[in-house]
Amino acid sequence: MRPFYLTTTLPYVNADLHMGHALEFVRADIIARYKKLNGFDVYFNTGTDEHGMKIFEKAKENDQTAQEFVDASFARFQESVKIFGLDESILHYIRTTDIKHEAAAQEFWKRCDQNGYIYKKNYQTKYCVGCEEAKTDSELVNGECPIHPGRPLLIIEEENYFFKYSAFTEKLTAFYESNTTFVIPDFRFNEIKAFVARGLEDFSISRLKTKMPWGIPVPGDENHVMYVWFDALTNYISTLDWPKTRVYARSAEPALEDAGFRPNEEDLFEKYWINGTPTQYCGKDNLRFQSAMWQAMLMAAGVPNSYQIIINGFITADGGVKMSKSLGNGVDPKDVVAEYGTDALRFFLAKEVSSFEDSPFTLERFKASYNAHLANGIGNLASRILTLSEKYLPECPALPEQSIPQEFFDLLESFDIQKATEYVWSHIQALDLRIQQTEPFKVVKVDEAKGKELIAENVIELYTIARMLNPIMPETNATLKALIRANKKPTTPLFMRKD
Repeated sequence: MRPFYLTTTLPYVNADLHMGHALEFVRADIIARYKKLNGFDVYFNTGTDEHGMKIFEKAKENDQTAQEFVDASFARFQESVKIFGLDESILHYIRTTDIKHEAAAQEFWKRCDQNGYIYKKNYQTKYCVGCEEAKTDSELVNGECPIHPGRPLLIIEEENYFFKYSAFTEKLTAFYESNTTFVIPDFRFNEIKAFVARGLEDFSISRLKTKMPWGIPVPGDENHVMYVWFDALTNYISTLDWPKTRVYARSAEPALEDAGFRPNEEDLFEKYWINGTPTQYCGKDNLRFQSAMWQAMLMAAGVPNSYQIIINGFITADGGVKMSKSLGNGVDPKDVVAEYGTDALRFFLAKEVSSFEDSPFTLERFKASYNAHLANGIGNLASRILTLSEKYLPECPALPEQSIPQEFFDLLESFDIQKATEYVWSHIQALDLRIQQTEPFKVVKVDEAKGKELIAENVIELYTIARMLNPIMPETNATLKALIRANKKPTTPLFMRKD
C-alpha cells in the first residue's frame, strides 16, 4: 500500500470550532477517504494548537492554569470534531503540549540554530494577539489588524530570537519553480510566489518568559519561550515521531513511553513524509505560514519540504461579509448537524461551497439546497428505484465491482471537491430523467421482462452513485448500499424534507 499523509492546520483551543473549521476538516476527510478507497495507506493528522498569548489570556479569564485550560479544551475538541464524520480509523491527534511534540520542536530549533538561521536582537513591533503575528504598517487598516478590527495591537519591545527568513527568498523561488503544482489553486500559488519575490523579512521566533510564560522553552535559554507559530508548525512532523533517533534514544524513559514513544514501531516519518506525499489543507489566511514560512523552516532544519498545500477560501455570511459572533451572522455547525445530520452538512460544504474561493453559508441557502438535492433529489430517487426493485425483482441484481467513472477520480485527484460532488449530482439528475423517459413502473406491467431489465439497470446506476458518495457522504453511502444489497426500500426517508 502506498503511503499518503494529509494534515489539517491545528485550531487554537481558545474558542469553539466554527464553520470555517468544518470546511477544512470535511474537505480533508473527503480526500483522506478517497485515497484510502484507492488503496493508499493513509495517515490523517489533526489536533490542537495549545500555546501562545491567546491561550494564556483565555486561561486567566477562566481562572485556570494554562495546562488545565488546554486539557479541558482538547477533550472538548475531540468531541466536537465527531460531528464532521471524520474517518476515525485513519485519524491521528497531536497536541502541541504533548511531550513528544515539545521535544521535537526543541530539536527542530537546535537544527535551525546549528545551521546558522537563528540569531538574537532587540526590536519593536506591532503585534496582533488574534493572529499571533507581528504586523507591518502596510498590513494595517486604520491602524488596526483587518482580520481583528477593534482589537488593540500590542507594542512589543524586547530582545528576541529571530529566524533568518530573508535568507530564503531565492531558495523558495527555486523550489516553487521546480514544483509547479506545489500550491493549489494556481492563483494562490501566484500570490505566494509574488509575495516571496518581493523579498522576505526575518521574523521573531521567541517571547520573554516573564511576559508570556506559556510556551515551549527555547533550548539553552530559560528566559525565552518559542513563538507559537514556530512551535506549532513542527506538529506536521512531530506527529510522525520526527526525529526517529530521538525516539530510540529516549524510549527507556517511562514518561516518554507514556507520551507515545515506541522504539520498536516502524519509522512513521520515513514512511509518510519521506516516501509519501505530505499534503496540507488550510484556509487562505494560512497561505504564507504553510507555503512559505514553514517551507523555509524545513529547509533551515535540513528536512524535506511538504509535497503540496491546498488552500480553501473563507466561509462568509450573505453578501461576502465576514461571519462574526458580534454581528450575529454566523452559523454554528453543531446546530446544523443537530437538525439536519452530519451528511447534510458534508454535502453542503462539498457541493455548494467553492473548492477554492470564498462562499456564503446561510441557513436559507442550506435549507433550499437540502430540500432540492437531498430530500427531493437523492432521497426521492432512491425511494422510487428501491420500491420498484423490492416489488418486482426477486433479489438484488449483480453489482459491478468497478463502476465509478474515471472523471470522478480525476476531479478528486485535483482536489476540486465541488466539481466532483456536482459530477455525482449530474448522475443523479440523469438517472431521474431516464426514469421519467423510460417509465419502468409502467413498462413492467405490460412487458414484465423488459420492465425488470429497466429496474435492474436503475438499481445498478444507483449503486454507482452510492459508491461515488462514499468519501463525500459516508453514512448515506453505507445506508444506500445496504438497502440495495438487501433489495429493500427505505422504511423512512433518507432525508426528511424541511418546510
